[in-house]
Amino acid sequence: MLWFQFAAVTAVIVYAGSNLSKYGDVIAEKTGMGRTWVGVVLIASVTSLPELITGVSSIAIFDLPNIAVGNVLGACMFNILTLALLDVLSGATPISAKAHQGQVITAGFGIVLLGSVSISISASVALPAVGWVGAYSLILILVYGVAIRTVFLFEKKRLAEYVHEMVEASRYEKIPLKSAYLNYAWNAGLVIAAATYLPHLGDQIAEVTGLGRSFVGSVFIALTTTLPELVVSIAALRIDAADLVFGNLFGSNLFNLVILALDDLLYFKGPLLADVAPANVVTANAAMAMTAIAVIGLTYRVSKKRFLFAWDSIAIAAVYALAVAVLYRMD
Repeated sequence: MLWFQFAAVTAVIVYAGSNLSKYGDVIAEKTGMGRTWVGVVLIASVTSLPELITGVSSIAIFDLPNIAVGNVLGACMFNILTLALLDVLSGATPISAKAHQGQVITAGFGIVLLGSVSISISASVALPAVGWVGAYSLILILVYGVAIRTVFLFEKKRLAEYVHEMVEASRYEKIPLKSAYLNYAWNAGLVIAAATYLPHLGDQIAEVTGLGRSFVGSVFIALTTTLPELVVSIAALRIDAADLVFGNLFGSNLFNLVILALDDLLYFKGPLLADVAPANVVTANAAMAMTAIAVIGLTYRVSKKRFLFAWDSIAIAAVYALAVAVLYRMD
């Protein structure tokens, strides 16, 4: 029954998460927002809703800090792994060669945030705090704000490159804005309900299997909460919108790491990252390494693949596998 519940919650998140992305895009079109901005901000924040709700419920309801932090950092790892997995669908050209090199801006800010989290976990009790909240939370919020503004200004400069998005501006002509809002709200409710139950399931899985909570949070829960990103990315790649794929996944990582600041605010025992297992440093460092490999792939831009996957995708998958193996042995 435990695994059946896990499968049911996963199915709800996949279904509702994909619909959230669709109707989020409809709202963006009807209100005049660009789809590039949607990829990095609106869609990224929407598909990260399960991580947000899971983190809040892990802290505020179930008091499971390792599930909350492991979920966020594990989701960051899995988002980058998604790029590697999608490489198989990109044909003879690596997926990294189809996206604009400007995507490295979002990825670079992601590395900065991951580095801040890794340092904060390692510093543990030496962390400076404002009341019960760690000073790192303020840094996460500030860097996220700078990142979003920088991406906005960069995309504004290259607006002329998005003529194809303007051509598609009326593809949701038959969907009224009111209907989009109602469907968005309904699917958001489904995601909230399913994601709220995830930490409890994760804790039970950890207890039944004997696996540590950091491992369960970084692998099982993170896999489930990142499924909306995977669904959206596959759909985007099918219409050859590689920039939307990278914007969604890199943007989701930025939003995920800001979730830690909110979790920290709700964790009244002290700075959240001072009270989690050292294994979470492995997850943060692995996510950094995987993002760095993605940046190299975007910059080097190999024109053709020798195998089913490009070299950067293989390297990303290898780092992910190594991190999961290390987490399993540590827990």
